[in-house]
Amino acid sequence: MDLKPFIRTIPDFPKEGIMFKDITPLLNHAEAFKACIDQFARALTPYTFDAIVAIESRGFIFGSALAYALHKRFIPVRKRNKLPAEVHRLEYKLEYGTDILEIHKDALHPGDKVIIIDDLLATGGTIGAVEKLVTLCGGETQALAFVIELAFLNGRQHIVSPDIVTLIRYH
Repeated sequence: MDLKPFIRTIPDFPKEGIMFKDITPLLNHAEAFKACIDQFARALTPYTFDAIVAIESRGFIFGSALAYALHKRFIPVRKRNKLPAEVHRLEYKLEYGTDILEIHKDALHPGDKVIIIDDLLATGGTIGAVEKLVTLCGGETQALAFVIELAFLNGRQHIVSPDIVTLIRYH
């Protein structure tokens, strides 16, 4: 199933000049959402991995469904002060300023192989930070997975993993 028709573009959101890619129509269509998870599952078949690491907040939607479908552990990466136990914390650069992401220190065991998933690859800053957090935990990233990639923003140049699964690309 072609998923692109289920992505809505919202002009000037969250600020003027941004063409926001809205996944809510995909989520609101049961067959399209199922097709999305099934496409990820098929694309990730060649990889051996122990867990799905998902990024707050939209990554949780796809990551938890995929972890369930593939019988894998689910590991959340959250914004600052949202996780209750000891964390690895990483500050990273955004287009205008910085942000902080955290992962529980005991979320991964040394040598755990993971897939990192999020809804969108744009400039690569967030996913690059999550790759570093996985490494801090002793994990090994096998591949990155995204529903959407905004290829024109060249996010791939800011990430380490050479293996990227993208279901929809905008050039």
